[in-house]
Amino acid sequence: MSIKTVLRVCVAALVPTLAAAQQPGVTEAAATITEADFMSRIGVIAHDSMQGRNTPSPGLDRTAEWIAAQFEEMGLRGGGDDGGFIQRYPLRSVVVDTVASALSGGGQRLAYGADMVQLTGRGDVDLTGGVVLFSGSLNFQAAAAAAPLAGNHVVLLLGEDSPGVSRMMVVELSEGGAASILVSTPMAAGRWDLGAIRSLRPVISKGWGGRGRRVVSSATPVMQVRAEALDRALGASGVNATALRARTAGDVEAQLVEGLEMTLTVAFRDEQITAPNVVAILEGSDPQLKDEYVVFSAHMDHVGIGVPDANGDSIFNGADDDASGTVAIVEVAEAMTSLPTPPRRSMVFLLVSGEEKGLWGSEWHAANPSAPIDKYVANLNADMVGRNWGDTIVAIGKEHSDLGETLNRVNGNHPELNMTAIDDIWPDERFYFRSDHYNFARNGVPVLFFFNGTHDDYHGRDDEPDRIDAEKAARISKLIFYLGVDIANRDERPEWDPESYREIVTRPVG
Repeated sequence: MSIKTVLRVCVAALVPTLAAAQQPGVTEAAATITEADFMSRIGVIAHDSMQGRNTPSPGLDRTAEWIAAQFEEMGLRGGGDDGGFIQRYPLRSVVVDTVASALSGGGQRLAYGADMVQLTGRGDVDLTGGVVLFSGSLNFQAAAAAAPLAGNHVVLLLGEDSPGVSRMMVVELSEGGAASILVSTPMAAGRWDLGAIRSLRPVISKGWGGRGRRVVSSATPVMQVRAEALDRALGASGVNATALRARTAGDVEAQLVEGLEMTLTVAFRDEQITAPNVVAILEGSDPQLKDEYVVFSAHMDHVGIGVPDANGDSIFNGADDDASGTVAIVEVAEAMTSLPTPPRRSMVFLLVSGEEKGLWGSEWHAANPSAPIDKYVANLNADMVGRNWGDTIVAIGKEHSDLGETLNRVNGNHPELNMTAIDDIWPDERFYFRSDHYNFARNGVPVLFFFNGTHDDYHGRDDEPDRIDAEKAARISKLIFYLGVDIANRDERPEWDPESYREIVTRPVG
């Protein structure tokens, strides 16, 4: 290779660096990303008032509105619905109709939630039949084989110390033709309330694409029935349910209650609802390149509220997962708007929801982008950047496009950040396919995924703001900012590795 050729190669390699360095105000803009700002914003998004930001939930909507207000204050324009900052996507919600659902018989009406809940099966039920009582604990199969199961409701009268209902028992009763299986065990109020809460939660699925969870009828619904309520209905037919439950050590006995019929009705409401993404746009300064976009993304949702722990904490705050990534993107947006002149390419700042459910929000945005998807030249995704090592961040996807080389160069140009972006060290975990960047990659957009790995607080109640290393997270945000400026100012858009393109983009999904 001649000296002139070597010089041309060296100069070509320096062009992107020089373009970024020559943009006035880059260092000053990066300085707007501070530990204090990062911590303040984490404190908002991961506060108890956001209730764990489940998709969907009022806390998630409040989070989206707060982020939208931040973007509007920065002077960005909306990239969502009708030019606003919020992009809503459709969901399907299937929930029990507690007014229509009941167990009736013996002069009693047992209400769904208060007196019974469904343990298995998620379909509409309307079944009338006789009642067969099972008591005792030994030789269940023999009793089930001899019992008049077909078309009747089977009531399992279990004592408080009973081992419970096994899969074998459910299979035996179902195969015998039982209309339903009603499990009746005395339960403390707290245990009952917990079961009712779980049963009354809606089943949420995607509202598009034909791949959402379907509610189908169960051949044999299994219900938990509150003992006190059921005993009143049985008592009207002369049954002493308390005495039967006391038969915990004897052979199982099955008896048909003469003259008693019960009707089990379980009805579901199928509703169309929505959830939010937040989308903001900074228009580029180059007349030609401003029609291309660098996309910065993170997911603002988490897993919501659960059962209180020993300290009474029921909120999964998700400070690292992914309030940290969300704040990183907000910080990058603020730095970009602090530049005297925007970078040449335009930028999309995208905070999605539904990541914890299956990458819903990013899937919707990739199919309904703010500009044609082929104009999205790169996606830089931040998901969990506030914990673990103080001087290292994993950048997943470096090997799949020349974004990896660009990141290495930008990283090397900023030793003051004391932050090294390393390759994926957990390839067997397949993290490349598990966050929102993947929906852009499979649509042909080169991606990098910034990720500090999981930890003991992952999806736990202790993923709290006070455990975030905001100083480290601010340095990662600055690295993403510098990288974004570099990508936006280059003459050429990032390019895929050909083999990776064939494997990720052109390979049939599924």
